[in-house]
Amino acid sequence: MDPRSTLIPCVLYRDAAMAIAWLCEVFELREQLRVPGPDGSIQHAQLVHGGGMLMLGSLQDGEYGRHLREPGPVGGNTQGIYLVMEDVDAAYVRVQRAGGEILIPIKDEEYGGRGFTCRDPQGQLWSVGSYDPWAE
Repeated sequence: MDPRSTLIPCVLYRDAAMAIAWLCEVFELREQLRVPGPDGSIQHAQLVHGGGMLMLGSLQDGEYGRHLREPGPVGGNTQGIYLVMEDVDAAYVRVQRAGGEILIPIKDEEYGGRGFTCRDPQGQLWSVGSYDPWAE
């Protein structure tokens, strides 16, 4: 099986630079690409973790951005991202230290694995767990 994901979430942030720093520090994502916009914003960025990728950029009314809204104005999240990690407990501590909002505390899941759900400082919804849906 090809280790690269063919399904890649794309999200926009009010402060994309801050989001990149937070996601890399807290969830140990690695910045692969950053394309600056003409106004100092981030037009496009790619963060990787294992065989997965997250694309993100600055919230703007461009060709793509005009179709997305940040969580606040729509009254909550309309999607969430699940991140598979080995050391979920360490990530849980980093989220708390870095100002993330814990929505579902860390727990062992009935279907296997251990996980929690949080919002990052700009309101995006993240579930982090050791449950790997690809494992046999």
